[in-house]
Amino acid sequence: MYKFPLILASLAVMLTLAYPPMLAAQDASGSGASQNVRTQSDARTEIERERKQAEEQAQQSLDQDAATAIEDTRKAADSLAQGQQQEALSAIKRATGKIDTLVARAPAKGLVPVAAEVTLIDLAPMNVKAIRDIAGLAEKAVNNRDYPAARLLLDTLQSEIHIRTTHLPLASYPAALKEAARLIDQKKPGEARTVLLIALHTLVIIDRVLPVPVITAQLALAVAEEQRDKNRDEALLQLAIARNELERARELGYAGKDAEYADLNKAITDLEKQVKSKGNSASGFSALKEKLRNFFKRHSEEQKQSAPASGQR
Repeated sequence: MYKFPLILASLAVMLTLAYPPMLAAQDASGSGASQNVRTQSDARTEIERERKQAEEQAQQSLDQDAATAIEDTRKAADSLAQGQQQEALSAIKRATGKIDTLVARAPAKGLVPVAAEVTLIDLAPMNVKAIRDIAGLAEKAVNNRDYPAARLLLDTLQSEIHIRTTHLPLASYPAALKEAARLIDQKKPGEARTVLLIALHTLVIIDRVLPVPVITAQLALAVAEEQRDKNRDEALLQLAIARNELERARELGYAGKDAEYADLNKAITDLEKQVKSKGNSASGFSALKEKLRNFFKRHSEEQKQSAPASGQR
């Protein structure tokens, strides 16, 4: 049986080098080269702005009472490990007080955010064919049950702002604290510590992603609108970049089955015809920008919830 070697994971990097970035390749000799350099710089600035905004929003959503309850739970577990049962009970009492405050403040709220991490991951090739080649290699690795190689390959198919938030589950966490306190009263510190550690492992992770190619497509569209009456060639180039970025987003799996990709591509084609014919494209640009903005918002709000978080000790 053919075994897919781990070394194939390095092909992801090789493919990235073999297929030069589309933004540069599309205008190697034209007069718009300096404009493209500015566009790429603006794209980096816009991506960083989106990352900072996402980070600020994530941090603002965190609940300090819930975070303190988790920290007290850890302290209680540590105290039990050291034979300090009274200290453990005090920590559990503090944690229970914080949880009771949360329940009273928001009784219908099932998950309370306690920690957040926002990361920019931009490893994917610019060239669509390179993305497809890597995806094909990853598929072969999965078919051959070489999951380590598949993971390494799939890691290179990321171009996103990744927002990971850890939540405390109000439905189960309070009961665990009460059960741990009951077990301590019954002189069962080992069982009580086990209950606390299990509770810490029930924290729920929710992931969201902001696709970088869609952010870049929005910027390219804005530049195209700005240039449509000044430099038609540049406007058309930016529209081509927007199309390529949307194709990258689709191939990278950011809602890759969404039928709206075809609608967006058609709208770009219609705009190209209007720009070439020097027609009135103002309404077309406005409609496409709104459609792309809604598309980005809809998919950036999608959440993927993990199994209970591990390693919360």
